[in-house]
Amino acid sequence: MSDHLSGHRALSDPAIDLTDLYAFPSPSRQGSFVLVLNVFPMARPGALFSNEASYRFRLRPVTTTPSGFEVATPDYAFTCTFGAQVGSCILPNGAAVSFRQNEVTARDPDGVRIFAGLRLDPFFMDVPREVETRATRRIAFQAQGTNTLDGLNILSIVVEFDVAAVLGQAPGTMFAIAAEAVTSGAVPVRLERLGRAEVKNILLSDNGVDSINRERDIRDLYNQEDPFQLTTDHLGTYRARLNANLPFFDSLDGKIDWPLNSDGAHPLTELLLADFLVVDVAKPFAEDSYLEIERALLQGQAYATCGGRSLNEDVIDKLYTLIVTAGNGPRVSDGVDQATVRASQRFPYLAPPNRDPPDRDPGIQTNAPTREHFAPLI
Repeated sequence: MSDHLSGHRALSDPAIDLTDLYAFPSPSRQGSFVLVLNVFPMARPGALFSNEASYRFRLRPVTTTPSGFEVATPDYAFTCTFGAQVGSCILPNGAAVSFRQNEVTARDPDGVRIFAGLRLDPFFMDVPREVETRATRRIAFQAQGTNTLDGLNILSIVVEFDVAAVLGQAPGTMFAIAAEAVTSGAVPVRLERLGRAEVKNILLSDNGVDSINRERDIRDLYNQEDPFQLTTDHLGTYRARLNANLPFFDSLDGKIDWPLNSDGAHPLTELLLADFLVVDVAKPFAEDSYLEIERALLQGQAYATCGGRSLNEDVIDKLYTLIVTAGNGPRVSDGVDQATVRASQRFPYLAPPNRDPPDRDPGIQTNAPTREHFAPLI
């Protein structure tokens, strides 16, 4: 489910478990941009960010090429750290903004506003039906699905900033955006990274079709990668998993919409390995623009919206429609169209937390799902 519980390390420490990344132009302040990083799945009142890790948003200029995206420099980083009830965010221009958890920053130099604290999880998905789809190798979604995350909370970091004031004379208006949790200290170690939704839990999942990496959960390995430059040592592992999984998803509706390339590679593999949100900060806010820039690139057309990812967007339907039908047919839907409470268009955007969240674990299967051992997670 999105990036919740995406590996054994994340399972061992929920405070560094990155669940979702969002990036979109501010719908209420012209010239401002919003970054949202959610962590700590199923957080309850009293949950805290880690004081031994830093949470980073990273932005890099990016351009499109005939085959994908080309990421350039500089690297603009927003680095957030936490104490007991206070936090600090170092901006790309070196300025530091202090804030108290669960409070909106009182002042906004350079147009910067920050919120960090408990919020209602904005992600929505019918997790058991998605797992069943992969286990039974047929689309198991229902017309009316059940939001597995209904009423659950997360910890959220929301940073809104004036683009011109903070990024200065950036080369262009299109950026690649990723998030990381890294250890504190002089030599940070990457604990988890996050770009697009469901790359690890769905696209890189073990579905028993990857003959090269049999029975191997590669998500912890992938979490240690630089979002903008995968190591050559493991690139073949990720390519093999995607080249096995993507035809598997394409076959779920009984027809082939993604013919393989002449070398046997899937047409989406290299695009998805560029695992970051792509957004044009000069475009106005659009609630329904996830994967729009990527799809325009695949079709050889100019993109029309800002791209990125908004808080109310149905990314599961968009992802499954892309990988199963390539858009050649009806929308593939999990039957869940919105979260418990829709996010607003005002800072800090996410809905207030559920003060009495349900005591349940929505879970996600980490081993290869098979018809024999599949069981509902709730």
